[in-house]
Amino acid sequence: MTDFFGTLIPFLLIHIICDFYLQPDSWVEAKKAHTYRSTELYFHSLLHGVGLILPAMVLGIDWRSTFCLVVIVAVTHFVIDLWKVTTPKGDKLAYFVIDQALHVLVLAAIAFHVTDGASIDAVLQHEHFFDGVLVVCAYLLILKPTSIVIGAVLSKYPIVNPADVNEVKTEVGGDIDTDTDTVTQAVTDTQTATNTPIATNSAAPITSVSPVNDESTNVSGLVAGGELIGYLERLLILTFTLVGSYAAVGFVLAAKSIFRFGELNQSANRSMTEYVLIGSLLSVVITTLIGALVSLGLGVKLK
Repeated sequence: MTDFFGTLIPFLLIHIICDFYLQPDSWVEAKKAHTYRSTELYFHSLLHGVGLILPAMVLGIDWRSTFCLVVIVAVTHFVIDLWKVTTPKGDKLAYFVIDQALHVLVLAAIAFHVTDGASIDAVLQHEHFFDGVLVVCAYLLILKPTSIVIGAVLSKYPIVNPADVNEVKTEVGGDIDTDTDTVTQAVTDTQTATNTPIATNSAAPITSVSPVNDESTNVSGLVAGGELIGYLERLLILTFTLVGSYAAVGFVLAAKSIFRFGELNQSANRSMTEYVLIGSLLSVVITTLIGALVSLGLGVKLK
């Protein structure tokens, strides 16, 4: 009998083929429309169970265990898919992730059961177990915790509306440097007095940060798009860092600068550009530091 991963990987391969390549779109729509009355749901679940006969034969699993394997996978797949299609807003990404995670957990439990010599102690004592835990912690740190840190820092640097700056200039009387802390504080006081919202979270869209009336400072975009871009950017940077490819980190930063700052460079609102630049650099610095520390712990060599 092969080891745990040698058993799990063929199971996952069959799952991917049956769930994404052998399931037509018409089956998906039929499951949504008819739920438990859909014959497609039964065929799809049975296909997943029967499909595992091939890897079971290759791995040398006896026929009794193979029969149990087919029944367990078919039934659990039916229940999980039925839950998904009957759940309101089941098409959301979160439900897709939960759905796939449940399927994988079932296959992992079966692989764990049929593998000779597999045990919790064996997993904990594996030479790379703590390396894996360290890597998982690093990926978890660069997502939501890093976003919170960046949001806390950016809350101290609100976006200044040029129209507000001109108004403050008029009120204080005379020519003043718009880059000084005095003007920034004055504009902040004006925003506070007029109940104007300021930047308090890096995940918030730029359009809701400051009430910009003129077209030169109106930046449109997807709601929460900046947060998603930050997540993807940090995932790439950490991955490149963990494999020791620091040159690729510079490529990611340069690519984002071309697409992101090209638009902001045309804006008359300098504080908005600085706001995005500070957030991006914080994202890069924090992720690179975390990746570098984990790489040292793993003994990864620089490429």
